[in-house]
Amino acid sequence: MSGYSNYQKAKEIIENRRLSSIARAEMRDEEVRERSSVIAEIDKELTGTGLLLFKTACAGGDIEPIKKRNLELVAKRKKELVRMGLPEDYTELKYYCPKCSDSGFIDTRMCSCLRELVVTMNIKSSGMGHLIEKQSFDNFDLEWYKSDSNAYELMSRNLATAKKFAEQFGKKCQNLLMIGDTGTGKTHLSTAIAREVIHRGYDVLYDSAQNIVAAFEHDRFHSGYGESESESEKYMECDLLILDDLGTEFVNQFTVSCLYNLINTRQNRGKSTIISTNLPPEELSGKYEGRIYSRIVGCDYKVLAFKGNDHRIFR
Repeated sequence: MSGYSNYQKAKEIIENRRLSSIARAEMRDEEVRERSSVIAEIDKELTGTGLLLFKTACAGGDIEPIKKRNLELVAKRKKELVRMGLPEDYTELKYYCPKCSDSGFIDTRMCSCLRELVVTMNIKSSGMGHLIEKQSFDNFDLEWYKSDSNAYELMSRNLATAKKFAEQFGKKCQNLLMIGDTGTGKTHLSTAIAREVIHRGYDVLYDSAQNIVAAFEHDRFHSGYGESESESEKYMECDLLILDDLGTEFVNQFTVSCLYNLINTRQNRGKSTIISTNLPPEELSGKYEGRIYSRIVGCDYKVLAFKGNDHRIFR
């Protein structure tokens, strides 16, 4: 699901909350009117005085006596509710979010309730929700690299670069290539970036090279079987794509063409990409043709080398 789709779905949820709040209030109004003839009569008179207030105001008449009577009726209604053993605000409209009255906006600014919903949905649809819950910049532990001074210095720079990437996201197209052995921190820093970018309202998608290639294969081989929703377009359109495990997919002319098309299209559209791989540069060069290799190891991507022991075997 795209970021815009998540936004629309979140707005629908907020609107359903508003309608539910109204329905609950109306149901309670009907309940107390059925239980109390006093409240039924008060509500009937309040409806009449409301209309009279409007007509009198339009005619330029004195509305103060009408307003006074309204206040008396409201006070009498509250006393009757208390006599019935109910809170005096039992039938008042209570919104899920009182700040925006379940509209999703305060003036023209997005309310926190809508923003939190969109963020939650973006995390869920990113493909890395379970990782985002536990991996961030704050818990990226450089102590793991202290035994090797070179690795520690290198990973300190990588952490700083990743933070800068997240801070500057949206201001310009920027791409990262993370190269290193399994368990050296590539996924953690990718997740930390995604966490920050999603919380700023951007659409992030994380997937493996194998799954991405499979999506392109689906689109190619199912295009002749009637209408079929594209499975690959989401990888082209998301604000940030995190392509994991480059080099684990089966490499042939079709897969290489798909990857080049993806990388090139995103670059042309100004979309940022993070690619991670366990393959060293020389293996990448041997596995992919020059136009892909030159793109991801050349000027289009900033290369981050990861070093250190595999943290996962110590956990």
